[in-house]
Amino acid sequence: MGSTFYSLHYHVVFSTKERRPLLRPEWRARAHEYLGGAIRGLGGVAEAVGGVQDHVHLLVSLKTTQAPADLTRELKKASSLWVAKNFDRGFSWQEGYSIFSASWTHAPALRRYIAGQEAHHRALSFVDELKRLLERNGVKYDPQYLV
Repeated sequence: MGSTFYSLHYHVVFSTKERRPLLRPEWRARAHEYLGGAIRGLGGVAEAVGGVQDHVHLLVSLKTTQAPADLTRELKKASSLWVAKNFDRGFSWQEGYSIFSASWTHAPALRRYIAGQEAHHRALSFVDELKRLLERNGVKYDPQYLV
């Protein structure tokens, strides 16, 4: 056991291209499983993966040597290719993503939040959810990039 101690957790959110409802209910769970496996393949830990037809939420733990931007880029690339090959040739993710640091003490609440996405989005659009997440995390944003 070494002398480096860490607890690095990230809440990552990204949407489908043009926020279209491309993640079909009949294969969405398989896509979430693939995302979890891809995160593990990239050296991270997928603590929770979920979402609805137009976006995904991930709770990811990383080592100190892993850059969240690198993992997210590779994850989006690999999963986009996988979905296009297996389910929807025209599938792709929207450019960009949102990422928030998360305390270990908040991980259980985040897991519940991610697991409850279907019910959550019966009353709230993705754009409204994203605005709320950005504001709660003190992130300044230009509204033109939320369209």
